[in-house]
Amino acid sequence: MPPTGAPPDWGLMDIAVPLPSARLPGSSMAGFRYSASAFMDIAMVAHPSVSLFIDLSEGEGPVYRTRGRSRRGSVVVGLLPGDLRTGGLTGECLQIRLDPAAAAAVLGTATGLTGTVVSLADVWGRDAGRAEDRLRAAASWDERFTIAGEILGRRLYARPAVAPEVAFAWQQVCSSRGRARVDGLADEVGWSRKRLSARFRAQLGITPKRAARLVRFDHAARLLAAGHAAAGVAAESGYVDQSHLHREVKSFTGCTPTAVAVAPWLAIDDAAWPGASPSRSPVAGGRTRP
Repeated sequence: MPPTGAPPDWGLMDIAVPLPSARLPGSSMAGFRYSASAFMDIAMVAHPSVSLFIDLSEGEGPVYRTRGRSRRGSVVVGLLPGDLRTGGLTGECLQIRLDPAAAAAVLGTATGLTGTVVSLADVWGRDAGRAEDRLRAAASWDERFTIAGEILGRRLYARPAVAPEVAFAWQQVCSSRGRARVDGLADEVGWSRKRLSARFRAQLGITPKRAARLVRFDHAARLLAAGHAAAGVAAESGYVDQSHLHREVKSFTGCTPTAVAVAPWLAIDDAAWPGASPSRSPVAGGRTRP
């Protein structure tokens, strides 16, 4: 379903990104602050990561809606959350993206989060409130990124990692832009296809085949947002034809490729995660973008 609220005015949105030195393996961060004249309603496009949205607003902050339920405050968005929308009038939040292997360590699980949006407090308990308090008290986004890095780092290295074979398979799926075949991945790690699929799903909450579809869709969506024609995107992304691309985009978003190409979420995504979109150059200079 396309967005139904007021079209976002990105001139009212401040975006901050950390220096490369503040980044941790398997994670990326961006800070958002906005004040709109009308309620914004934005469809969020599926991404191959588990996302934390830590609410730092002084007022009500953003609201997240999926499957007929609404949540405010800090949330965790698992892989494949379905028809997810966010909106509000004012808000300030820190978004943290975790690849599923990092999420398994930082959140204690990745499997139970797939297809869901849950309160961060349900995952971290009292630590969620402590993290919010520390981040709100920080004097700048740079300080917030440093604090968030400390919090993530303690959790990232304190818990057992997923099996090296599973982590390697995920990395191969991403580096191939979703075109790696499960049989080939199984051969590379020395497991049977059945064992790889079972362990991958048990530890990351998604099958290798589904993960490849998600990563391939993400690449295609960014090509569409960069202005490439659907037929060319289908060929570049490894789809059989344009109809195949249409079905996959519809499956992940409920929208057509034409609608995804102008999705507001991808527009801001390109600014918040410089260099993430194909065929676009990162924004040069500075760490805060309007």
